[in-house]
Amino acid sequence: MAQDRARTFGVIGAGIIGLAVARELLHQFPDASVTVFDKAPKVAAHQTGHNSGVVHAGLYYEPGSLKARLCRRGVALLSDYARSRNLPYEACGKLVVALHPDEHDRLRTIYQRAMANGVPDVELIGPERIRQLEPNAVGTLALHSPHTAITDFAAVTRALADEVRTAGGQVRLNTHVIDISLSDHGSTVTTTHPNDAGPCTEEFDYLVSCAGLQSDRIAQLAGGATYPKIVPFFGQYSQLEPAYRQILRGLVYPVPDPAYPFLGVHLTKRVDGEMLVGPNAFLSCGRENYTGWRIDAADTLDVVRSQSFWKFAGRNIRTALREFAGVVSRKRFVSGATAYVPKLAAASSKLIPRGIRAQAMDAHGHLVDDFVIEHLRRATFLRNAPSPGATSSLAIAEHIVATLTDAHNL
Repeated sequence: MAQDRARTFGVIGAGIIGLAVARELLHQFPDASVTVFDKAPKVAAHQTGHNSGVVHAGLYYEPGSLKARLCRRGVALLSDYARSRNLPYEACGKLVVALHPDEHDRLRTIYQRAMANGVPDVELIGPERIRQLEPNAVGTLALHSPHTAITDFAAVTRALADEVRTAGGQVRLNTHVIDISLSDHGSTVTTTHPNDAGPCTEEFDYLVSCAGLQSDRIAQLAGGATYPKIVPFFGQYSQLEPAYRQILRGLVYPVPDPAYPFLGVHLTKRVDGEMLVGPNAFLSCGRENYTGWRIDAADTLDVVRSQSFWKFAGRNIRTALREFAGVVSRKRFVSGATAYVPKLAAASSKLIPRGIRAQAMDAHGHLVDDFVIEHLRRATFLRNAPSPGATSSLAIAEHIVATLTDAHNL
């Protein structure tokens, strides 16, 4: 029995959430054996290593939702962790800017949500205060979130991996999970590795999957539900030329339009001093197609065969056309930001490797907004962890491990 020996835990995924889970397991069960699997050759190889680095404060999320609760807890844990490990972390602040009066009601709704979520020190400010905070920005009304921050999530993930290894855990890279079998007593995981002659099978008392872009497929290996299904959307950023690095002190975002499923182009300061414009949002021809040139036929067919995707597409043709214009024209893409920062009109930029959202979609073609966790026997599958997933990573780990502990009386 598992109680008569050291418990064994398997964790699938060496992104920030998977390694946060492994770390939390070792904190709660110091004598346990914890093994992390990832098919990539390095940690943070996918969503964790392809984002802007924004630490979200919790402005937008439905009060009481898992997102809202774990984001606020995650910010506190992440800021403490970054500082304790001497990792980059800067509370540069953020403005969500309304350009026109018809956006004011939506902005006030965001303010009310932020207050309900316990976001500290948020306030609505007018044009004069906007200019004081961001001399190069314009707007008729803005929400100021002074504690919104930036970090390097890949650096945080590397620190988590080091901590897992130091505590006795294993992080096995280049290891592809190809099958999972569940029983009442645990999980059997089959993997392949380039250096192995054939597949390797291991048994674990408990299994946790944080597989990001492959989360639905990993869950289905174990008999998980068909939905939510991952549909990949790429987000392309442009990096402004060096002369524009100091054009903003913090972050400037548009007011989200509920008619569109994505946030829209914004300006993001990075911890290395670079200033980014983006991202757009468009269907990716591959779950890991970061260059845009390599089309993954299997991933693409998986999307186009999905009835839920076509239901989604039928409701969002206007959004697709708008986003496609930004995909084919970098000038048009960057011009969206000049409405908020007019001095960007003459700026040049270069494209950087895109990020890809693991966007979960339900059977009716609706984007799944909240975090989704599926439990099957002694296995736990994180099925949806969109933004603020990285911000919330340490809190998600706490939640998953606490749930697992309670469910199995550990």
